[in-house]
Amino acid sequence: MKNVALFESTGKQEAIACAEITTKKLMESGINCCATESMVDSMQDEKVKGYIKRLPYSEFEKFADVLISFGGDGTMLSAARLMIKTDLPIMGINVGKLGFLAEYSVNDLDVTIEKLVKGDYRIIDRAVLQTELDGEVIYALNDFVIEKKDSSRMITIEAFTNKHLLGSIRADGLIITTPTGSTAYSLSCGGPILTPSAEVICITPISPHSLTLRPLVLPDTNNVELRVFSPTGESMLVADGQVKKVLNNSDIVMINKSEEYIKLIKPTDSSYYDLLRTKLLWAANYGDMNFKNNKAEE
Repeated sequence: MKNVALFESTGKQEAIACAEITTKKLMESGINCCATESMVDSMQDEKVKGYIKRLPYSEFEKFADVLISFGGDGTMLSAARLMIKTDLPIMGINVGKLGFLAEYSVNDLDVTIEKLVKGDYRIIDRAVLQTELDGEVIYALNDFVIEKKDSSRMITIEAFTNKHLLGSIRADGLIITTPTGSTAYSLSCGGPILTPSAEVICITPISPHSLTLRPLVLPDTNNVELRVFSPTGESMLVADGQVKKVLNNSDIVMINKSEEYIKLIKPTDSSYYDLLRTKLLWAANYGDMNFKNNKAEE
């Protein structure tokens, strides 16, 4: 690895400072860096600013071997959306809160960068969902959400999979999630945790009117067709909490697994189950939280 792209989309000064420290470490190892004009201009150290090659996002793949995201999971999702058509693997330095995607702690930054330079990491593929509206293909690494717009009243969603009717769902909304997104919005609505290697998608109702409606796990070879009816005539489609599209009552949303994948950089000495214990405090025992399994496969 000889070239690294730096990414930060939140405007957090802490994230910028973290990117500067990282750049200094990479400079010492002879690793070249690139970032956008706006990110470089936000930095303080003139030597660092002069070292970084200024490029637009569209040029990152041509320059870099790895992209480092500084922020939280939202920043990672932004990076994933911009890099969806590339093979650029993404490493997440967590300058946010929980950090399931941005897994590397800012407190271990020196060790993390040393391991990156040495190639001590693994690259995994994460599945992506997609839909098409008005000729535009929209991707989601975490989830698609159908939700209310400008009203407190419930919406009705007719849900089909492979042309089979699942039901007419009256609720505040519906989440279609990947395994990666199962620990995000879906989890807070009672959805299951899905291991990233599971080849499935999950449909999770948001505050359904009927208590018998429960999350449903489907093979990711299935498509999901949604027809939405809102009292106001409009509802919202939200991809990864970032891309928002207005839906009219006559619109049909077809969601399926994309042929694209997002490549994520992960530690070699921990597994997804270590991550769950650490982030969700399973069996909240301090000693157990730091226990490392033997490279369990994701």
